[in-house]
Amino acid sequence: LRSPEWDRDNGIERLRGRRVAELRPADRRLELDDGSTRDYGALLLATGAKPARLPLEPDQHVHYLRSLDDSRALIRAAASATRAVVIGASFIGLEVAASLRARKVPVTVVAPDAVPLERVLGPELGAFVRELHEAQGVAFRLGRTVKAAWRDGVTLDDGERLPADLVVAGIGVRPRTSLAELAGLAVDKGILVNEFLETSVPGIYAAGDVARWPDPVSGRPVRIEHWVVAERQGQAAAANILAGSAGDRKPFDAVPFFWSRHYDVTIGYTGHADRWEAIEVSGDIRARDCALTFRQAGRVAATATIGRDRDNLAAEAAMEQERMRGEAVAR
Repeated sequence: LRSPEWDRDNGIERLRGRRVAELRPADRRLELDDGSTRDYGALLLATGAKPARLPLEPDQHVHYLRSLDDSRALIRAAASATRAVVIGASFIGLEVAASLRARKVPVTVVAPDAVPLERVLGPELGAFVRELHEAQGVAFRLGRTVKAAWRDGVTLDDGERLPADLVVAGIGVRPRTSLAELAGLAVDKGILVNEFLETSVPGIYAAGDVARWPDPVSGRPVRIEHWVVAERQGQAAAANILAGSAGDRKPFDAVPFFWSRHYDVTIGYTGHADRWEAIEVSGDIRARDCALTFRQAGRVAATATIGRDRDNLAAEAAMEQERMRGEAVAR
């Protein structure tokens, strides 16, 4: 992203093609895969996540989407594809399906879910997403899993065989925690950090998809996989590293948000609700003019909107004010 000259002028050494083989927190030192070492005063783990892979035999014909190389390979394959199967009705899976339909490639989505994205968006908005894709020609095989992937298609768990010369899996990611585990850091579905994004070992921080931090609203540790959260956490971790052990470290309390675009419809989502007691719908989902409020323990945990960006911004502002009040009470 920056030139070598910019790195040099700003005191940055960027090691390309190298991997950290071991962390030694007691010595504040790390060892690279070529045997060389680097000492550190502070360390940030931003190792991200890797795609969850399907337990298929064979699986070499399945595309995954995580890196720029993955994206380029998928674009090349789509150029000549005559029929595609997308495994998983996740955001990634459905966005890939929409992209393939824009290229006029027939698509079938296979997923074990009863309703796409129901776990995140709820049954009503999830049903709308399905209808939106079906209107664009996407076929669904819900309640089904893939048992085998071949050069010319896939076989489902009920024995049905779907022809395809392009197969894409979007079934989630797994945080890259192996370095942290070997170094003795606390790990539980991600690297556990405190409100300052510092791990269980002083001087080592974590940010992005790999970090699991205490959510100020629910009080439970959360790990959110979106680039806006990763970007903001990187900024917060850097500020706290520079602050050191001084009292001016600041907790990471930014309200998470993301968006997902399907054809000409964008769903905005603010907050975090991995569970809820009620979903209040304002407006008309099928008219693409709505706001859904997810309530947890009587509080607004998240808001999802279509065509109501102002409502989304208002929800984010309200959540920020609630967090500020909570911090003031805590002090």
